[in-house]
Amino acid sequence: MPEPTENSPNNPPEHVAIIMDGNGRWAVNRGLPRIEGHRRGVQNVRGIVECAGDIGIRYLTLYAFSVENWQRPDSEITALMNLLERFLHRELATLIEKRVRLSTIGRTDKLPHKVRLALDEVIQKTSHFSGQTLVLALNYGARDEVLDAVKSYATAVRKGEAEVEKLDWPIFARYLSTAGLPDPDLIIRTSGETRLSNFLLMQSAYAEMLFTPILWPDFGPEEFRSAMDFYWKRERRFGKTGAQVRHDPQEPALNP
Repeated sequence: MPEPTENSPNNPPEHVAIIMDGNGRWAVNRGLPRIEGHRRGVQNVRGIVECAGDIGIRYLTLYAFSVENWQRPDSEITALMNLLERFLHRELATLIEKRVRLSTIGRTDKLPHKVRLALDEVIQKTSHFSGQTLVLALNYGARDEVLDAVKSYATAVRKGEAEVEKLDWPIFARYLSTAGLPDPDLIIRTSGETRLSNFLLMQSAYAEMLFTPILWPDFGPEEFRSAMDFYWKRERRFGKTGAQVRHDPQEPALNP
């Protein structure tokens, strides 16, 4: 039996991140209120989390609410927060059954009190699981994340707990909200938009990216597995040549 390659179904991505986009358009296309699209999008999360677990993906990050989303109408924001609170209460039993740990990134202290209480409960009751981690990006923005990290690092320097001369990426990464998480191997954005929208800008330096026209409520397990097929066909070089990655001794060396 041949040895598995670095990218193959035998070696699933460790971390997949998804920009769940298109809920509102899904609803408008069907003559429904926008909130119905968000409701269907929330319902879709369970199937994707289970599918990721079946594939062996250890970390799944979902961009649930950005710092820019506060600009939406108050009624939509309230409805989104209510959906999030209900999702947390409803899915707690499933997360425990599936042994999925919940984590968050973003300025969650700015979320409504009821949402913070629900988050704290689920995080506490799933904190001892280590097989699969679901990360919700809530009130998250990559630029704010970097600013917060710079402030924290500057404070550490001022207190004598860090030295500017020794700063490198691994050290700085400890001050990001994703500290302790591996960088995403694959970022998926649904709905046809082809931008990152202030999502994991520092961590996505070497991520593969898939932009699909499918709206999030329609992006089910079958589409998620198709995204894995896309990922497994990619050759991830990280600055090396293709021959180095493939360990191909036949490629001629460059003349000195």
